[in-house]
Amino acid sequence: MTDLMKWFDTRRSPLDMFERLFDSEMGASAIRVEEIVEGNTVVVRAELPGIDPDKDVDVTVSQGALVIKAKREEKKEQKEKDTYRSEFRYGSFVRRIPLPDGVQESDVTASYKDGVLEVRAPMPDQAKQSTSSKIPISRA
Repeated sequence: MTDLMKWFDTRRSPLDMFERLFDSEMGASAIRVEEIVEGNTVVVRAELPGIDPDKDVDVTVSQGALVIKAKREEKKEQKEKDTYRSEFRYGSFVRRIPLPDGVQESDVTASYKDGVLEVRAPMPDQAKQSTSSKIPISRA
């Protein structure tokens, strides 16, 4: 299947294809991330503007991957002399990012500042089994 055919995949809803025209390649529902390695630490930065990290974001490490879940509820109202317009957007978003073997969830930290969630995961010297656990988010 060519890239053009993937973009116009008929299994997609017309609304999804319309949103793809005005948003990035990933569509409006994706969490955009940047992944880098600083020394021996994997750093993941996720764009989450206008979201309260205390209520609307969950960060976990599960089965060797970092999982970021967020939800957004946004409402705009415009009141003028003879008109009233109300518009709302809401939805849930999930992004799963593979981590190097042996990353321990107890070593992973997360912080939120200016609409960006930053998660830091130190890379271990040797691989160890990990389980799932929630990562607390601190405000920077």
